[in-house]
Amino acid sequence: MNEPIRRSPSRSAAISLLDAAALPTLDLTDAHMEHFFYSGPAHAPTGLVGLELFESQALLRSLVVSDTARSRGLGSALLAQAEEHARTAGVRELYLLTTTAEEFFKRRGFSTAAREDAPPAIRQSREFAGLCPASSAFMIKRLDR
Repeated sequence: MNEPIRRSPSRSAAISLLDAAALPTLDLTDAHMEHFFYSGPAHAPTGLVGLELFESQALLRSLVVSDTARSRGLGSALLAQAEEHARTAGVRELYLLTTTAEEFFKRRGFSTAAREDAPPAIRQSREFAGLCPASSAFMIKRLDR
């Protein structure tokens, strides 16, 4: 994976890629983009990942790689970038919801958790509270400093 990963994609470009993958976009604002990372052209990213930060906890959201850029390590590189950003921001626990990529995340150190054990800040995120289906796998990874 040699593509550079950059910070703060345009919201419209991020939404285009997320929509193509049927991932939630209804709550995304320009302010969210401060904690999103992308690869590929700025006007048409090939990969994207975002974080919602809640002090020592964060919700990983919207990890997506376009069909044309898959199987090159881009998803892993984007995840590593998001994890490093989270660590730098003081995050100790990274959470996510997924309907399709549970095995991908398990191979990268995440474990499944019960939704009812989600901390209050994560529960109150729009993604957790309603944008992702109740059938989504809820996962956690504790980040090393």
